[in-house]
Amino acid sequence: MKERILIDLKNAMKNQNKDLLNVVRMVKGAIQLEEISKKRELTDEEVIAVISKQIKTRKETIADLEKSGRTDLIKQTEKEIGILEKYMPAMMSEDEINKVIDEVFNEVNPTSVADTGKIMSKISPLLKGKADMSLVNKLVKDRLNSL
Repeated sequence: MKERILIDLKNAMKNQNKDLLNVVRMVKGAIQLEEISKKRELTDEEVIAVISKQIKTRKETIADLEKSGRTDLIKQTEKEIGILEKYMPAMMSEDEINKVIDEVFNEVNPTSVADTGKIMSKISPLLKGKADMSLVNKLVKDRLNSL
């Protein structure tokens, strides 16, 4: 994964693609910071987690920009998210997520919304990096509320 990022960085420099170059440099920097804090090289899963965090940050930024009416910056931030999503593995569909939720519900047998922590602790390792965790959380809460 890191090799792919470095290759894209070199290609962006050669092709003078400023948008791609800026985003890839930010990701590379975030990966390096994470490696420094962990004092080792990151695995592909950890690199994906760093990229996922970058996407999440940008989505939060868009929400803030919408409040302030900065459409010019929103478009730029959406373009950055699009570039970052190319590095992410294919996300699971809502049907696939629901199947995993069904399996965990059968295993845990929750009785109320108070069991959300138990459910999420089982689901997170199964879906992290493969699904939008905010969607997963919403689906779990909806299912628990209907019990």
